[in-house]
Amino acid sequence: MTEQAAGPRTGPGPARGQRRARPNPRRRSAYPYTLYLPAAVVFVVIFLVPTVLAFYFALTRWTLFDSEFVGLQNFRDFLDEQNLRIGFQNTIIYAVVTSGLKVVLGLLLGVLLTSRLRLRGFLRSVVFFPTLVSTVAVGITFAMLLKPQTGLVNQALALVGVDGRDWLGDATTALLSVALVDVWKGVGLATVIYIAGIMSIPAEYYQAVAVDGGGAWHRFRHITLPLSWPATYSVIILSFIGGLRSFDLIWTMTRGGPGFTSDTIASIIYKQYQAGFFGLSTAGNVLLFLIVAAIAVPLSHFLGKRQVTT
Repeated sequence: MTEQAAGPRTGPGPARGQRRARPNPRRRSAYPYTLYLPAAVVFVVIFLVPTVLAFYFALTRWTLFDSEFVGLQNFRDFLDEQNLRIGFQNTIIYAVVTSGLKVVLGLLLGVLLTSRLRLRGFLRSVVFFPTLVSTVAVGITFAMLLKPQTGLVNQALALVGVDGRDWLGDATTALLSVALVDVWKGVGLATVIYIAGIMSIPAEYYQAVAVDGGGAWHRFRHITLPLSWPATYSVIILSFIGGLRSFDLIWTMTRGGPGFTSDTIASIIYKQYQAGFFGLSTAGNVLLFLIVAAIAVPLSHFLGKRQVTT
């Protein structure tokens, strides 16, 4: 009687005493992971597998057809390399010089190319163009330009009464000359990063400085410089890691010379490959990987903390 008094059920809802079935959250969230699969396969095949194999072959004396396990002997031999100390010192100097100049010049060019400047778009293209050129082509070109007798650099200096020098043949200028060419080639990318960072700063901040009577220096000091820190963080990390791993430009311009004065860790490793010591050079690559990680990870952590506080 009570059920009849309540009347017939209407609507598609569940019967009394029954719970509505909920979709399984695991089944619902499984689909997005299938989109990650192609990238995961590429990462494993191109990065993870070669890295693991490199760590293994660094413990062997190997050729293309066979290998012999020698343990840590390759690492001992590489650390006993007579030029390793010079190479490590040159690597640090090269990374510091190139990354520092790219940060300073990239910031200044970024500020200039985001101002109300005529031909601003054309100048942005000019600054970014060296980044598109092959590094080997840049190295060969500047090696010709810096020749002591026939190079255009010394000829141009002679026109103003300055005696040129053998820029790539002098032990005191070879590494610095290559570093400056690296800055010329890479500052375009740093400038683009800074342009993106500066353009993301809200215009209201600059208007507030103008209302308070601040000039161009105040806008740069109190707005542009601190708020473009994320761009600075990116430029420092990318350029410093690139400087630690730099090889192609150094090899095409100086081949580590004169003597071994412009050798870096990467060029020493390549010379071991050329001599046929594949296991030894693989151990060098593993050590270079560990050195880059040991420097880049704390640096990234330190800069990241400063970015948060800024």
